[in-house]
Amino acid sequence: MDLLGRIQAAQKEAMKARDSARLSTVRMILAGVKDREIALRTTAQEMTEAEVLALMGKMVKQRQESARVYDEGGRAELAEKERAEIVVIEEFLPRALSQAEVEAAIAAAIAEAGATSIRDMGKVMTVLKARHTGQMDFGAAGALIKARLG
Repeated sequence: MDLLGRIQAAQKEAMKARDSARLSTVRMILAGVKDREIALRTTAQEMTEAEVLALMGKMVKQRQESARVYDEGGRAELAEKERAEIVVIEEFLPRALSQAEVEAAIAAAIAEAGATSIRDMGKVMTVLKARHTGQMDFGAAGALIKARLG
């Protein structure tokens, strides 16, 4: 079953189980996907699974930032709600790579792109995003790439 099919099945399961918190989060994911599909209609493009993964990765980062802000503001109940949403979203994301796997993926991407200097960083990131969307933090990967190429 493809990713969207899994998400829609999870929506049905949450409805049947009357799990309102999970249902709310799954609906939010589907709404984000639908918004992106509508935006892509003007360019006559289809939304790929990689774009869905990237969208969900962005949702996770937004919730992590919100949880941090809520914690700093003394709003533990709201921070906990954000963390619960992160858990639901991450169920649909591929397994995150370990630090060693990230470093190996970066080394392989540098070799494949033939990168020799920091100017080739874009090529390396393109290779990484094509293969590992949703599995690594590309901000942290960027710093590692700079360290290797710079």
